[in-house]
Amino acid sequence: MADTREILKKVRRLELRTRRSVETAFGGQYHSVFKGRGMNFEEVRQYADGDEVRFLDRNVTARTGELHVKRFVEERELTVMVMVDVSASGRYGSGETTKRELAAEVAAVLAFSAVRNNDKVGLILFSDRVELYVPPRKGRPHALRILREVLYHDAAGRGTDLAGALDYLNHIVRRRAVVFLVSDFQAADFSKPLGVTARRHDLIALPVRDPAEETLPMIGRAVFEDAETGEEIEIDTSAPAARKAYETAVRQRRERLEAALQKAQVDRIPLATGEDYLPALADFFRRREKRIAAH
Repeated sequence: MADTREILKKVRRLELRTRRSVETAFGGQYHSVFKGRGMNFEEVRQYADGDEVRFLDRNVTARTGELHVKRFVEERELTVMVMVDVSASGRYGSGETTKRELAAEVAAVLAFSAVRNNDKVGLILFSDRVELYVPPRKGRPHALRILREVLYHDAAGRGTDLAGALDYLNHIVRRRAVVFLVSDFQAADFSKPLGVTARRHDLIALPVRDPAEETLPMIGRAVFEDAETGEEIEIDTSAPAARKAYETAVRQRRERLEAALQKAQVDRIPLATGEDYLPALADFFRRREKRIAAH
């Protein structure tokens, strides 16, 4: 575990880099993409010319004998929840950055985007259990805490219970929120809670991968350990059949994830260690803006 000075230094360095990204790359787009996504009930008042018929309050209209409509106002602030997978597979990184470190940096960008727009941001860290819940709040010190927790939280669990984490979110966050789910999605079936969460919240998935995980290294016969289960298996990495079986399993897992996200109508922002994440985030904001404009 890094000492306090090292932690503060790294957090500060990441804060400077991610805040610059927020201000230069897509700061303005965040507002247009997410603001106005929710409406809160304000009052019931008498119908006036130009009011939309779909907002008629039938109960009050029947009771008074005069047309009444429900009035809604745009939410003045958002609640942003960042969910980060801190299971053991996140420690992997074939280059300078692990999947966990990439997740932390992206989480920081999202947290500072929320803070910059005066929104509340909260955090859920999960493995095979919910590790930590940080309630949504505003302000830079709070965003810094989120960054620190994602970087340095010492996870108790090794595996990934994505379904349990989503169930926990739906239980603890009752009002509609913008939810960013950062994970490598190496988990048992989670399609049902994914669909429930997507209906209740504005859910965006950020699948994190390391390209080196997608092919076997050519090192002959070797023993591989599953980071999350501890299970060991011996593989002859030079055998064509073994290499093909491994690549097929990786492809099928990716296809299952794509199908689950598509069925639940969840937007995705693909991330990879060793690659700049800003183009992927910027592309997401552009696509969202176009879709909103089309409606």
